[in-house]
Amino acid sequence: TFRRKKDAEELSCGFEVSYVFQKLTDLPRYDLKEGTVYGRGQWASSIRYHDGRFYVWFSPNDEPYRGYIYTAEDPAGEWTLVSRPPHHHDASLLFDDDGKVYLFYGTGQLRQFKSDLSDVESGGIDMKIFERDADEQGLLEGSQAFKHNGKYYLLMISMDWSIPGRLRREVCYRADKITGPYEKKVILETEFQGYGGVGQGCIVDSPDGNWYGFIFQDRGGIGRVPTLMPCHWVDGWPVLGDAEGRVPDSMVMKTFPDECKGSIMGSDDFSNTRLSLNWQWNHNPLDDCWSLTERSGFLRLKTGRVVDNLFLAPNTLTQRMSAPKCSGTVAMDVSKMKDGDVAGFTAFNGLSGVLAVVKENGKKHLVMSVQSVSLSDKEKKVTDVKIEEKERITCKKDFVYLRIDGDFANKKDEATFYYSYDNEEWKQIGEPCKMVFDYTRFFMGSKFAIFNYATKSLGGYIDIDYFKYDK
Repeated sequence: TFRRKKDAEELSCGFEVSYVFQKLTDLPRYDLKEGTVYGRGQWASSIRYHDGRFYVWFSPNDEPYRGYIYTAEDPAGEWTLVSRPPHHHDASLLFDDDGKVYLFYGTGQLRQFKSDLSDVESGGIDMKIFERDADEQGLLEGSQAFKHNGKYYLLMISMDWSIPGRLRREVCYRADKITGPYEKKVILETEFQGYGGVGQGCIVDSPDGNWYGFIFQDRGGIGRVPTLMPCHWVDGWPVLGDAEGRVPDSMVMKTFPDECKGSIMGSDDFSNTRLSLNWQWNHNPLDDCWSLTERSGFLRLKTGRVVDNLFLAPNTLTQRMSAPKCSGTVAMDVSKMKDGDVAGFTAFNGLSGVLAVVKENGKKHLVMSVQSVSLSDKEKKVTDVKIEEKERITCKKDFVYLRIDGDFANKKDEATFYYSYDNEEWKQIGEPCKMVFDYTRFFMGSKFAIFNYATKSLGGYIDIDYFKYDK
């Protein structure tokens, strides 16, 4: 909740202003060594504003099972690591009025932290604040806690697949004391646009007194999509949705109707000396194997490690795809590839559609394939990659344009692949690839991804002139 008008004005516009961290370094897996961290890393963050500072909590579901607390005075600036407390699942920070700090986590669990956030408070509150009622025998997690008008509120996702017709929903627990007793109310239970229920998130208020729900929905191959909806206070409960309790198909935030024009995805001509915040590296990058300055106006991706498949390729650069339809185009100079190098563009997930330039025996080919990765349970090691090659043609030039069109409308969830030598005449290659949200592998929605890796020897590189994102 942003309590100052200045904070709300700066942060309302829906685009990235910074990253809380640049790298996670607990395990070699973050560097694509001794395994991977697909489906791991940062989970279920909690962001709070307290006493002039912003705080973020998150905890990877992985060894060494310790959380992270970061802080910043200016969220667009540098964030500082405060501490590494023990792991708590889907946790939410709460700064109380008396200076005490708490963490809500798991299913109705509460733990007190030291006021400096260095660790849990020895001898402090550590308890379960409620037990499930008869209607809550399934999934009940995703804690988001806050205090309003002297009462404590805890929002959670609720889902029981064993009950026919049960929708994913959002429930709220409320109490006069932080230790309880707590009473429960279902505050959102509605089908939305053919994808079932909406659940897991929190509520925020704006300086003009309006409240909004910010709750996600699983929507097939695009992944988990945030939804914005009205929130109304009724008898001391935050009730989500419109007057009928439904998520509206569209809405405008009354406070900032003309300013929300940014995006967390976007085009890039690589003319800056710093990488756009729209990009995320797939794993920790090899910093000496990419450059925005070695060739002005281009992103250079060098091969940095000899690997045998895309899912182990360092320096894969990604942006989320968007619904209902989107298109991404990359312009690539592939003249400096070495034999055995594979470079290109992919709709990236555990099941990926891939359009690659492959150099073999001194010749380059354009190859469209569908690639499916298998991962071990613990280390997420790549145990197998099934590759179905759909089409292979000779690559006639050293400068190529590759395009992926994503179609998520009406649950189509397909990526279609094209190539061009002049950015005017486009030809489809291969066949559309079905995009899948798979919690056993990546546990995220499909992404555009640019890659370059070596299968034989290092020394090759590609130069990317631009990436164009259309929605």
